[in-house]
Amino acid sequence: MARLNYLELPSADVAAAKAFYAAAFGWTFADFGPGYAATTSGDTDVGFQGDVAEQTAAALPVVEVDDLDATLAAVTAAGGAITRAIFAFPGGRRFHFRDPDGHELAVMQPSAA
Repeated sequence: MARLNYLELPSADVAAAKAFYAAAFGWTFADFGPGYAATTSGDTDVGFQGDVAEQTAAALPVVEVDDLDATLAAVTAAGGAITRAIFAFPGGRRFHFRDPDGHELAVMQPSAA
């Protein structure tokens, strides 16, 4: 299985981003430290990355997979350029890559429940 399950947005002000999306769409957020918040609907969620050192230059689509290591090998074999090696984060593990057009995406495997 592979599905788009998350969109991470760089944010200059996480509190302001949360307030805007709560007012505009009624979304609620969980805080994951002072510089990160996300919806937790279990469907396609949105996160705000406020840590400048961790931000991507643009929105970061995140694809959920069942086997992260096999997907890393497949992305590399298909010509993707790995921009961030596999790392752990709250909720699982992921890596980042650039596709042939230069778009950065992430691939994640959730932690076992």
